[in-house]
Amino acid sequence: MKTALLTQTLNDFLDINNIKDYCPNGMQVEGNLETHRIVCGVTASLELIEKAIEMNAQTIIVHHGYFWKNEDPRIIGVKKKRLSKVLTNNINLLAYHLPLDINPVLGNNVLFGKMLGISDGREIQGHPYVHIGTLPHPMKVSELADLIGNSLNRPPLTIFLDSDKFLSTVAWSTGAAQDYLELAYREGAQAFISGEISERTVLESRELDTPYFSVGHHASETLGIEALSRWIKERFPELEVTFVNIENPV
Repeated sequence: MKTALLTQTLNDFLDINNIKDYCPNGMQVEGNLETHRIVCGVTASLELIEKAIEMNAQTIIVHHGYFWKNEDPRIIGVKKKRLSKVLTNNINLLAYHLPLDINPVLGNNVLFGKMLGISDGREIQGHPYVHIGTLPHPMKVSELADLIGNSLNRPPLTIFLDSDKFLSTVAWSTGAAQDYLELAYREGAQAFISGEISERTVLESRELDTPYFSVGHHASETLGIEALSRWIKERFPELEVTFVNIENPV
């Protein structure tokens, strides 16, 4: 199919024109005008690009692409290695950052809440990147840690004072959202879950007596791009679409 049609379909579905971001969404590197095979992944790393080349993909679609605000604009080092592979092999690179975090159907936050069995998850007013909701039943801090670990196949780093404390209302935001902890607390969350953690987060968690679960930036954001790969395949069955998970412990 025409790459332009694929791109426009995704741009419209993910509503990129109405979402302010720190990077360009949609087509970041233009390549082949026709797309038959797509590789999807969390981040446009060199390893993912090389997998796409091995699979003879014309298009790569990721959550984390390139050209971030305030980054060095020069094409040197890691960026040069990655881009040279993409350009030499005439591969399209499409990236969807915040639009894939907050999409109401396939967004990372929506899917993360469903993964935990939360049925009443909602955005905190004025903060579309943070959700809050009720666990399917009250559970101890240790039980929630086990649920997250089993769901993502990796145990979260958990900050808590009392492992037997029961939790009902939790807030979450995938990726790097540790600075929303106090907001979540003010909104009534009894715990906060995100992808990353900072030194200051540990102290804030203790002082607010609010357990914090750092589940991994990569792990918390495989959900949306993997779901998007399935959505593309269902909408365009003539395309070969493969989600490739490049392991990342962070």
